[in-house]
Amino acid sequence: MLERMLVGKIENRITVGILSFLGIMVLLGWAAINEGGRMQAFTEAEHARSIEQGAALFASQCATCHGEDGRGKAGRAPGLNNPQFFGHDFFPDITSQIATLIAERTTLTAESAAQGTPEERKTEINSRILVIDTQIEDLNAQRTPAVQAAIDAGYNPQSPSRLANLGWAGTHDSFVLTTLIHGRPVSINYWPQAMPAWSQTAGGPMRMDQLEYLVAYIENWDKGEEWTLEDLFAVKQFAIQPADPAPLLFQIQQLQQSGGMLPEQVGTDVAAILTRLPEFTGDAARGDELYHGLASTQFGNRLACTGCHSPEANGVGPMLNGTFTRVQNDRLNDPALAGYTAEQYLVQSIVLPSAYIVPTFNDAMQKNFGELLSYQDMADIIAYLETLNQ
Repeated sequence: MLERMLVGKIENRITVGILSFLGIMVLLGWAAINEGGRMQAFTEAEHARSIEQGAALFASQCATCHGEDGRGKAGRAPGLNNPQFFGHDFFPDITSQIATLIAERTTLTAESAAQGTPEERKTEINSRILVIDTQIEDLNAQRTPAVQAAIDAGYNPQSPSRLANLGWAGTHDSFVLTTLIHGRPVSINYWPQAMPAWSQTAGGPMRMDQLEYLVAYIENWDKGEEWTLEDLFAVKQFAIQPADPAPLLFQIQQLQQSGGMLPEQVGTDVAAILTRLPEFTGDAARGDELYHGLASTQFGNRLACTGCHSPEANGVGPMLNGTFTRVQNDRLNDPALAGYTAEQYLVQSIVLPSAYIVPTFNDAMQKNFGELLSYQDMADIIAYLETLNQ
């Protein structure tokens, strides 16, 4: 009897063990089957949180210029909640036809200019180009009435993609992120104030995760193919295509060549500049070219130093010749500059020109060189000025 009871208990335990094992296997199988869905739900929830945090950052940091709804502010900054910003073309067939005609015109123009093209053929080409121009004009006229209200606000239906206008070859989110990181100092040429750098690595206030939240929020505005003309008409300010796009195009080229990293602006913190400057080797020859406007800074700007600082005295600004000698022998003897080094004085004179005014001269020097110069630019200019020791 006892033996049968023991055998029964063992069998029960075996049964329970088998059932438990089978239950665990079923649960594991169910979890494996549903892992993709679970991860997708987690990713979606995380993305939603990023958008939510980005919305809060946009409201506190960006809405002042770009509008609370992201549609821009007239005369202040362009709309980002904007079909043009996301490259939506309301008339793709017309755009495609015009692109084909423009390509034909380019080919014909090159043929006409080539050596050996007979005059008879040139006459044929000129006639065809006239026809092409008329066809392009007619095609443009087909879409203009439908978007006239947006055109009046600055929209250009012939350039429906903002990034294509800029020559940006990367992704849309990478454009937004790199713009947030580095700002756009050249935009001072066509907006009331330049787009600042927001990344802490470039002197701004935000961490990288915060910048990514902003990107998620801005990208969430994209409606893909669902954009409507009502969305277009709601934009309060479209982007400005600068009359001279060279600095902006130069900046974009720098971004693309460097994998999204622009040189850092020196800013106006003299102590911070002097701390970082030894990391850069100055090139006096390039500094000479920068000073005389013969080369562009790393942000694509041409400097106008010689407008005030000519080689000899002109009564406008201290003369260029002998600059470094005067700094060492005259300027640093002024009690107001006690403890200064020559390099410190030169850096301060460039980025904070109002801090010390040379006697007999007015406070007329440009005040935004800290936004126009990179550390390498500054190192090169200082190296050049140090050669002026006659």
